[in-house]
Amino acid sequence: MATSKLQALWNHPAGPKTIHFWAPTFKWGISIANIADFSKPPEKLSYPQQISVSATGIIWSRYSTVITPKNWNLFSVNVAMACTGLYQLSRKLQHDYSKEEQTEALKE
Repeated sequence: MATSKLQALWNHPAGPKTIHFWAPTFKWGISIANIADFSKPPEKLSYPQQISVSATGIIWSRYSTVITPKNWNLFSVNVAMACTGLYQLSRKLQHDYSKEEQTEALKE
């Protein structure tokens, strides 16, 4: 049974013999790096970087559901990219917004 499943994966149109497998697999590095940055102070996060990570994840998640063959590895990595990018953006926005409120409160 396991052999037939491995053989089916190996021979799949988006399997390890194709770029359709390896491109999203290496793209996991972006999501892993973004997860590692969760401990980074919010002031060191970049709006352009996190916007592009989020947008890429959202756009390519949609695309991966309409292409043939269905590439669930591509879908999952892009959902992870969108989620981590949006989380980092929320951290950055929350930090910057609360910093502005503190500055205004000190002026009064």
